[in-house]
Amino acid sequence: MTDPLFWLGLSILLVTASLTTVLVATIPALQELARAARSAEKLFDTLSRELPPTLNAIRNTSIEITDLTEDVSEGVKSAGQVVKQFDQSLDNAKKQAESMQIGTRSVLVGFKAAWKNFTHPKNTKKNTKTLINPKIE
Repeated sequence: MTDPLFWLGLSILLVTASLTTVLVATIPALQELARAARSAEKLFDTLSRELPPTLNAIRNTSIEITDLTEDVSEGVKSAGQVVKQFDQSLDNAKKQAESMQIGTRSVLVGFKAAWKNFTHPKNTKKNTKTLINPKIE
């Protein structure tokens, strides 16, 4: 057992057996790796074909959304202006109605006084005694 050639041969045999075992175990792993590489290549091809149009569509959609947002903002601003104008018109109509009501009351009071004066004429003679001192008779 001290023969160095025996040990050398046994070592080479064991190394060869180990390398064979590793090689046999590595072959299926390399085959799977090759399949995964082919699948990845197909995926990358699909992505290179489909991704640019999709990105363009997303870009166009974002531009359209921005335009719509601006349109909606303008619409809201113009609606706010319409509401302000309507409010001002309503205030003006209210003021006109109030002034018309005052004018109508004035006219009615005037007609009432005229009617009263017309139906009940006052005596045109004035009693100077009653005007000066009402207690003296």
